[in-house]
Amino acid sequence: MTNSAATHPDRIPGYDSGPLVHRPELLEEPLFWLGHLCSCAQGEDAEELLFGADYDAAEHFHRQMSGRVDWPTFSVPVTAGRLYIVYRNLEGDAGTDYLLHHPDGDRAELLARDDGHFMGPGLSWPELTAAADNGLAGGSTTDPDSRLLLLLPAFGDAAVPPEATERLAAALRARTAVEDPEQLADALLEGQGPCGPAHWTTNKDGRRTNDGHYSFRNPANRFGLPADRLAWVTAALAP
Repeated sequence: MTNSAATHPDRIPGYDSGPLVHRPELLEEPLFWLGHLCSCAQGEDAEELLFGADYDAAEHFHRQMSGRVDWPTFSVPVTAGRLYIVYRNLEGDAGTDYLLHHPDGDRAELLARDDGHFMGPGLSWPELTAAADNGLAGGSTTDPDSRLLLLLPAFGDAAVPPEATERLAAALRARTAVEDPEQLADALLEGQGPCGPAHWTTNKDGRRTNDGHYSFRNPANRFGLPADRLAWVTAALAP
């Protein structure tokens, strides 16, 4: 873990933000994860599995997070660049942004937004687990479970493998105090957030894209990333 300005900058190129602050200590707080994963829990049953008796405490913790003047920020290094998870504490427009930046690039690409106008998904299951497991130093944590849960709200994939449930359950068991991590993992993988699962394909030129109606990685969307940026994102996130 490092607090260097190069790894955790005061700004992310091309991203109009408030004051970014590195807060790795929050990853050790079980209540943090309940709020962070809230959008992934679709339906009352999934919410009950996630929050249980901790709903009021988690809501209070989340209000404190979103009421800060600064913007808590986390990072996960990937094959060619760095993923940033930014708590956008903007009055009237709070949410969590998931960005990918290459150190030689002029700007970061927004892959997903977790707020009232959710945009995504930005990661397939293989990309999610590759980022969680790569072991690269220099981010907020090298712990695979924390990385997996940090990036989970940006994920959506209709082709998750059978072992995904146990993988996610293990992360929930390690980082949260939920009573039934296996059942919760099943529910989170079934619902997969506001946009639901997306189908991923690899184009003949190697670009990984999906068919999500709200995804920046769907070239059919008017707001989709251009071909060259889609190719760069694919290469940066390659498993």
